[in-house]
Amino acid sequence: MSTKHLLVAAFAALALGATAQAQTNFQTFYDFGRKHFTTTLEGFHPDKWGNTFFFIDYDYNNKDGNTVISPNNTYFEIARCLNFWGDSALAPLSLHVEYNGGFGTWGNLNAAPGVGYGAFPVNSAFLVGVDWFLHSKDFKNTLNLKLLYKKFIGLDSKIPLQFTTVWGCQDLFGLTGVRFSGFLDVWTEGDHFVVLSEPQLWYNCGTEHFNIGGEVEFSYNFAGMEGFNVMPCIGTKWVF
Repeated sequence: MSTKHLLVAAFAALALGATAQAQTNFQTFYDFGRKHFTTTLEGFHPDKWGNTFFFIDYDYNNKDGNTVISPNNTYFEIARCLNFWGDSALAPLSLHVEYNGGFGTWGNLNAAPGVGYGAFPVNSAFLVGVDWFLHSKDFKNTLNLKLLYKKFIGLDSKIPLQFTTVWGCQDLFGLTGVRFSGFLDVWTEGDHFVVLSEPQLWYNCGTEHFNIGGEVEFSYNFAGMEGFNVMPCIGTKWVF
């Protein structure tokens, strides 16, 4: 499962008084590394007090024999940036609060005796901290830097912090409709140091709604996979 903050970079200009509109999009990916489909419902909703961002991931790999019958993993994030001082020198600075959590299964419903089938939690986590927003003059290139205190429920971390950077580049290299976006998260989970980055490349297909592209997941000690891993994906995105 992935963690996505990409709309945050696209619309963080709101904190500085730039025009931003609410958006909800639906992404579908085929993960060549894990060999299954993933969907993401993602939303960004600005208001005069800041903005709210959320996403819900589903992985589709719960099998009965060789047939995928349902999602096997789900993961949810919701975050709120608070900014009441958009006309001051501290306009790029926002307060950030966030919740993460999920649930998953492993094995095969029709597995042989001894192989098994079971479930696991993705421990709830609460985050609080600050966000600093940088941008080009035309807001086509944006960068968010976040430093967050991260508290897992039922799991102690040696360093309970998360660093996040989120970027967005619209009309990359002057190519209309091409968007390069992504994020980098670094945190500790128990005794493990975890890194996750998901750069995405999208092309808008001549309509405001439909995009084709994909992402590459780069990770270290993420989601039960030890060491460094690379998971390429191809996908579509529909903007409502």
